[in-house]
Amino acid sequence: MNALTDGLEDPLKPLGVVAGGFLVLAAAGTIIGAPWATQQTIATAIAQVVGALLMAGLGAGLVYLSWNDE
Repeated sequence: MNALTDGLEDPLKPLGVVAGGFLVLAAAGTIIGAPWATQQTIATAIAQVVGALLMAGLGAGLVYLSWNDE
């Protein structure tokens, strides 16, 4: 079998992949939106970018954990 058909055996696996993918896309949208251009201070822009990077890491980790059975 392959990873896609094996993933359908566990109903929460596709949900984890979709939720993780959404987190990664939302983080990318936050960074692409140039928060340094809309924030009043550079410190808040840095905090927003760091938060977006942590969110992307969390989403990628969720996709990895949901996709692999190991």
